[in-house]
Parts: sequence; structure tokens; C-alpha cells
Amino acid sequence: METRNKIRIGVIGGASPDPKYRQIAYDVGEGIAKKGAILVCGGLSGIMEAAARGAKNAGGITVGILPGTSPEDANTYIDFPIATGLGYTRNSLVAMNADVLIAVDGQFGTLTEIAYGNIYGKKVVGIGTWDIQGVVAAETAEEAVDLALKDYFPLIS
Repeated sequence: METRNKIRIGVIGGASPDPKYRQIAYDVGEGIAKKGAILVCGGLSGIMEAAARGAKNAGGITVGILPGTSPEDANTYIDFPIATGLGYTRNSLVAMNADVLIAVDGQFGTLTEIAYGNIYGKKVVGIGTWDIQGVVAAETAEEAVDLALKDYFPLIS
């Protein structure tokens, strides 16, 4: 399977979301996979795990950029765990290794990923997250994925 030219969508959000946002993240992950994009996330629990589970259940590819030193820390839905040993600093790598970001819920860690996304010139789409400059608001998972892919759609195979 050729992955080099696939769009990489970063899904960012907290480790302890309420069930509403966990379901939205699952739907976002599923939508990413159905559109043929690769899901990039922090590889742990919460929003990250829900999105990765949605992507895997739809036959997608998942990458987890982990804060710790062991690839074994990744949730079970991550195909390619990347251990960094960088703690929260790894948030920069999540943003850098995505073509576009979708933020679902989240707290200060998510805010740093949004900031890095803007620093790196990435589009950031948000659902129930920080209402700040640089975040394009979406109401549903489907709308978020469509907005994320709007500029890239011709590239998706």
C-alpha cells in the first residue's frame, strides 16, 4: 500500500474527555480512514484512542507520536508507535507531522498543539475546543473531516 502521498490528519484532544467528545473523536477517525487519509495522534488514551479506534475500524492507518520512551505505551489501535521521550514537547511533533489538524475538546496540551499547528502554518479545525484565532470551527465530525480535507481533496487516492 502506497502511503507516501496520503494526507496526514492529526487528531488532537485530551486524555480524559466526556463520552460526547469520545464519540465525536471516533467518528472523526472513521471519517479520516474512509477518505483515505492517515491519522496522526499522540497515541495514548481519550480522544487519541477513540480517533485511532474509529480509523482502524474503518480500515485506516494510524500513527502515534508518544511522549514516553516505549512504543509499548501506545494504545492498541496504533499501527506505527513512535516513542520520543519528550513528554509534552512531543506535541510539536504531532503538529509538524500532520498536514492539517482536527482538535476535539481538550485542555492545555491541546492548546499547545493548536499553537504549534498555527506556528507551522497548518490548518486547524476544531470541535468543542478552544475558540481562538486560527481555529476553524466545525459542528460535526463529518464537517470537521471535510473542512480538513478541503484543500487536499484532489490528492487523496
